[in-house]
Amino acid sequence: MNMKVDRRLVIISGFALLSVLCLILFEVSLSMKKDRNALRSQEKELFVLADEYQGLKRTVDSVEGKKSLTKVEGIVQAVDEVFRSLGLNQKVKSVKSAGTREKKYAVEEEADVVVEKVTMNEMVNILYKIEHAPMILSVKKTAVKTSFDNPSLLNVTMTIGLITPK
Repeated sequence: MNMKVDRRLVIISGFALLSVLCLILFEVSLSMKKDRNALRSQEKELFVLADEYQGLKRTVDSVEGKKSLTKVEGIVQAVDEVFRSLGLNQKVKSVKSAGTREKKYAVEEEADVVVEKVTMNEMVNILYKIEHAPMILSVKKTAVKTSFDNPSLLNVTMTIGLITPK
């Protein structure tokens, strides 16, 4: 009889030990699921940051590439180069230097450019050429008015900036 009690006690204690072990494993499993979910959310955040970083890197690389492509002496030469490549030199009425601003890592030279009697297509080509020029050019402001002689032609006044690194 003593052996039967010992045997029952061993079986009951075995089941109790097995139950405790199962509870411990269940708790560990829940904890690992929480950790996995937290890591997945961090991974998603990192993917978003990586995409933003790649976009900014492409932008910076394109600007870095532009600054070393062409050596221009000033804003007047840069404007002349843009309009000469389009064959619109004769339509540029004036290029007046508007001053220079020193920034932390660059110098920005501005000019007021007056272009008369251009078509809408020519104006679009001018803006495209300024944006894709092999130097860092920016259009600060633009005023477009119809020509007095021919309403289908435009008179454009722009303030263009040339940014050169120090």
